[in-house]
Amino acid sequence: MAYSDDNKTGYSLVERAMERMRAAAEDGDSSRPWRSDLDGGTDEGGVEPKEIAQSPSPPKDGLVPVDLARLRSAGVFAPDSENTRTTEEFRLIKRAILLNAANRKAAGSGNGNLIMVTSSREGEGKTFVCLNMALSIAAERDSTVLLVDADLSKPSVLSRLGLSADKGLVNVLEDPSIDLAEVLIRTDVPGLTVLPAGPLSPLSTELLTSDRMRQLMAEVSQRYMDRIVLLDAPPVLATSEAAALALHVGQIVFVVEADKTSGSAIREALQLVATCPNIGFVLNKAQNQFGTARFGAYYKSYRKSYYKKTYRRSPES
Repeated sequence: MAYSDDNKTGYSLVERAMERMRAAAEDGDSSRPWRSDLDGGTDEGGVEPKEIAQSPSPPKDGLVPVDLARLRSAGVFAPDSENTRTTEEFRLIKRAILLNAANRKAAGSGNGNLIMVTSSREGEGKTFVCLNMALSIAAERDSTVLLVDADLSKPSVLSRLGLSADKGLVNVLEDPSIDLAEVLIRTDVPGLTVLPAGPLSPLSTELLTSDRMRQLMAEVSQRYMDRIVLLDAPPVLATSEAAALALHVGQIVFVVEADKTSGSAIREALQLVATCPNIGFVLNKAQNQFGTARFGAYYKSYRKSYYKKTYRRSPES
């Protein structure tokens, strides 16, 4: 992920980002920008989720179960999944995000742990990337995650996780008497809490730019020192909500669909969220075209070699 700490915005920022992408493709350096390397093409990710039979379990100790089978089917990082190329690449992405949050905290910034995930247009994979990041960061020993479904026009985080809720962010913003704790979903995935979007509202953009939203974001980012807040935002060019959210966050993860998103769309979108000084890029749905198999092949061969050496039969057996 190519993060920029430059406060300059507009065309120069866009050109620098696009130059990094072109350089990555030309010199074979797949670390600029980070790639999720997902095959296929679906609504949000690179793997078409299979239909999973619903078998909801009752909450234990107030924790709501996440549908891990659904996550694995959709190619999303699951706590009990084996290491794969995708999980390893998201580990690299989260390292950059956590380091940036720590650096901004050390510099006195109060919102470095508020991170918005968005894209230019629909279908580029921003929700898929946001879910992978949330579950990967939740697996850290020193971090917890609040995953906010901030796509108020087209929320999808709950359905991806196999969860449901009647109330959410919209209700908290509309009615100050509703406490945030009333709408949070504590999941059975250690370190992962979810804030649903809530019901549709015709004034969603106005709610997101309100003083109540500013206070809420300050509260969720500062209440717990180890918390990372990820906001799954709508595409920038689809609604004005993403530009409104950019006013509150310290980082933006900008998802770009490989070989499809145009430079003009990226430029236009970045200009609308330029109020945030730190924007990183994830190149999603990229084919394996940079000449290396990377993490997936390594783990497959490593496991095979390890088990062969460790569990092979002795001559006496």
